[in-house]
Amino acid sequence: MNTDIRNLEPKAVWNHFADLNAVPRPSKKEERVIQFMVDFGKSLNLDTMVDKVGNVIIRKPATKGMEDKKTVVMQSHLDMVHQKNADTNFDFDTEGIKMFVDGDWVKAEGTTLGADNGLGVAAIMAILSSTDISHPAIEALFTIDEETGMTGAMGLEGGILTGEILLNLDTEEDDEIGIGCAGGVDITATRTYTQEEVPNNTKAYTISVTGLNGGHSGMDIYKGLGNANKIMNRVLFDGFTNFGLRVSEINGGSLRNAIPRESFATVVIDSVSEKPFLFETNELIKNIKHEFASLEPNLTIELNETATPDFVMDLGVQLGLTKAIYGALNGVYRMSPDIEDLVETSNNIARVIVKDGAIKIGCLTRSSSETNKWDLANSLRSVFELAGFDVEFSGSYPGWLPNVNSDILKVLTKLYKEINNSEPNVAACHAGLECGILGQNYPKMDMISFGPNIKGAHSPDERAQISSTQKFWSFLLEILKNIPSKN
Repeated sequence: MNTDIRNLEPKAVWNHFADLNAVPRPSKKEERVIQFMVDFGKSLNLDTMVDKVGNVIIRKPATKGMEDKKTVVMQSHLDMVHQKNADTNFDFDTEGIKMFVDGDWVKAEGTTLGADNGLGVAAIMAILSSTDISHPAIEALFTIDEETGMTGAMGLEGGILTGEILLNLDTEEDDEIGIGCAGGVDITATRTYTQEEVPNNTKAYTISVTGLNGGHSGMDIYKGLGNANKIMNRVLFDGFTNFGLRVSEINGGSLRNAIPRESFATVVIDSVSEKPFLFETNELIKNIKHEFASLEPNLTIELNETATPDFVMDLGVQLGLTKAIYGALNGVYRMSPDIEDLVETSNNIARVIVKDGAIKIGCLTRSSSETNKWDLANSLRSVFELAGFDVEFSGSYPGWLPNVNSDILKVLTKLYKEINNSEPNVAACHAGLECGILGQNYPKMDMISFGPNIKGAHSPDERAQISSTQKFWSFLLEILKNIPSKN
């Protein structure tokens, strides 16, 4: 761990962040970080509990003179997205994140940083451990599994929390005050296929698509970045259509909420077609790289000769697979008709696996409109079912409808103007915040979201801005001082 991190201001936040990042905390494997938070709460002699799904709640009484203020729920999620560069040797299950300071930014060595949502967690920890910060009664809610299903928020029962205001610290632009977000649904298409022996007189190649930016499949989807699964399919479809290319294996993408950065395939081609196939494919690669030159300058698509595999897919299923991925929408489906420049509905073709007679395609569809979420989901289901796939919807969660008359929004807007001498960006985001889900069991809770600048979330380029974290911290302290009184 680079000790420079612990000397950054505000020290309380960065030190708690360093402690948190020493604990492996992948989604659905949060046992160690849950225990870490329980030990933390108990070390402060604060009321600490774990609910039935694994969320941690730590309560701290109001400081002197703040007893008449409304109780505030401060909320962030414990898990983090695990992504690393292909050439990075790192085990997320056993190692802590290796961080370093680069100018005004904190980064990680070839992996995601975990600032999403670790900086929010660390800020709450700093409030809980403080002895000189004025605040009302606090209920700190640390949810689990936000990144792969939001099951922590979904499992939080009504009646556990008593707070009237919720501060969600999971926004990634420091001038933004979040008042709404997108919901989502996972779409999984599966089918089996007959493995056929590789024909005689063939040559085998690996095709690799690497070097893409990747990023958050909600917040970054409007940028038109390259999706490795779609680019790979384009190469495979061209080779199949023109030269009879046969697919043996495909391994593309990783996490449902990350734009795919890499894809790898093993294919075979008739020896007589090898030279024209290589020529045509290299021309196609040049065209694709030219198309993405300004957005994806590091895009690399390579063909390398390899050992001949034992089996390939049967032709009929391969045809259906490549056409289905071609036909399935990836990217923005609809912009919001009510909020300027906001993506309303989108889809990310996140994962494509072809191996040992089985195909699995995973998508995450997002929308701030429930009706359009299901409209796009049914469109994708239709494409895959026409190609013979079984399709399952799972993990559906609602969006968070904006409340422009929110009392806590008025407090934050006023304070932001006074502190920064500028207007905040009051907005909804095209990402999955837990507020919409939490609001189902706590419908009267007044919710708001804000946070420091975090760039490249869900990718190894993730970085947190030091000066912005200082701005966020000062803002948070002022908010806590200005919480409205109880009715």
